[in-house]
Amino acid sequence: MSWFLGLGIAGLVLLVLSLVFDGVLEGVLDSIGGGLDGFLSLPVIAGFVSALGFTGAIVLGTTATGAGVAAGAGAAAGSVVGWGTWRFSRALLRDGSASAPREGDLAGTSGAVVTAIPVDGYGEVLLYLAGQPVKYAAKAGVPVARGTEVWVDSVLSPTSVSVRPVER
Repeated sequence: MSWFLGLGIAGLVLLVLSLVFDGVLEGVLDSIGGGLDGFLSLPVIAGFVSALGFTGAIVLGTTATGAGVAAGAGAAAGSVVGWGTWRFSRALLRDGSASAPREGDLAGTSGAVVTAIPVDGYGEVLLYLAGQPVKYAAKAGVPVARGTEVWVDSVLSPTSVSVRPVER
């Protein structure tokens, strides 16, 4: 029974280490040639080993069967837990239908100047990206006063845009 309990505890320790060091252990194993991406990730292995050990200990301690039956029951439980861990981690990492906005999504949007834009320099504009207010550095071909409504012509960098005043 101590072997099974040792496996269960080892699986829990592996899980804690994989959570605390968040990818460091997988990086070390990948550099060795382990290639644990996908189904054979550390949380999946830790779940399998823990379930195998604890289920084997429970079966061995509560029934009159031998270690072989306990190991078989542990392997079955470990397979179920490993598969469930893999499915759960895939659901957490899945790309949803609503993707994160990109810089190109800013071109063609309107906003307001919060810091005046000089002719040869940068000011700041408040834009709404995916419904959230975001402040960007802004450049314009003409001076633009604070409070002026502007239109984004292009994205210069991840933090700056080129704008022009809205003409009405």
